[in-house]
Amino acid sequence: MSSENSDRLPEFKFSLKDQKARELPLGWAKQATVTDFPVSKNIAGVLMSLKPNGLRELHWHANAAEWGFVISGNVRTTIINPEGQYETNEFKEGDIWYFPRGHGHSIEGLGPDGTTFMLVFDNGAFSEFATFSITDWLSQTPREIVMKNLQVNEDDLKSLPDKEVYITGIKERLVNKKLNSSPLTHKYSLLSQNPLRDCDGGKLWIASSKVFPISVTMSGGILLLEPEALRELHWHPNADEWLYVISGNVRLTVFASSGLSSVEELSEGEIGYTPMGYGHSIENTGDSECRLLVVFNSGTYEEISLSSWLASNPDDLVAANLNLPPGVVKKFPDKEAFILSGKKK
Repeated sequence: MSSENSDRLPEFKFSLKDQKARELPLGWAKQATVTDFPVSKNIAGVLMSLKPNGLRELHWHANAAEWGFVISGNVRTTIINPEGQYETNEFKEGDIWYFPRGHGHSIEGLGPDGTTFMLVFDNGAFSEFATFSITDWLSQTPREIVMKNLQVNEDDLKSLPDKEVYITGIKERLVNKKLNSSPLTHKYSLLSQNPLRDCDGGKLWIASSKVFPISVTMSGGILLLEPEALRELHWHPNADEWLYVISGNVRLTVFASSGLSSVEELSEGEIGYTPMGYGHSIENTGDSECRLLVVFNSGTYEEISLSSWLASNPDDLVAANLNLPPGVVKKFPDKEAFILSGKKK
């Protein structure tokens, strides 16, 4: 962090790649929560990988909704809602899902290569390793209750695990096409859509509740930045921003008001965080395209960029504010730039 007042600000950067993974034969997971990343009070993340037929067992999250993005491979999910409606979906790279808080679900790695995906939660205090898993639940419940509930005898439950399994295995199977499906799908093919923004220096794909109605508490997508391109100075009036560097290198600047600011250099496998309302920018500092996962803890995507703000005001008002000659102000962009190309004009 570089700022003369940086000792008064928290770290806006977290190295997920350096975290120890929870490893099992058919998959692994590593997480970033407010415990290790204190500034991230409202958003947590989990990077998970499943081998083919690896199954993140049936579970639910009591304190957060889950937003998932498939980084690579293929994956299948199941989910049930409180109305007894359920859905099974298959996802490929670039697809996302949204599971409301408390809805029971599972995640299955598919062939040929399994899958790696990022899970993001709208609560920084969330812990992937303290969720409500079916094997943990049944192993901690008196066996006679389980027998009575499932209408089986004791011999039938001989192989029931005596503790949480977390990730187990499942044979390839045909998906049952059941009729009692949810009226709102939990799947959105993000990168199959046209980008929300397509600029000389990069692109932004966003799935908000406007196009993905079930995702009422979160929105997110992919930001691509060409070398030296800048996602211009801006802020989000309604949400915190959580970003994960899938590839490349970026510089994140954060302005916290009252003369406080921070500059963070992020590389592949690292997370950046900007609290709601903080001014910030994202610049590609590498010599190749940068791919970022950006997620917000609001179903509505909102942003205000510096260029559009200044362009909306009279030149003389802007000149007076910045103590600059009017001729200089006239050179400013006359509309939102959003992403500024690093190419020489």
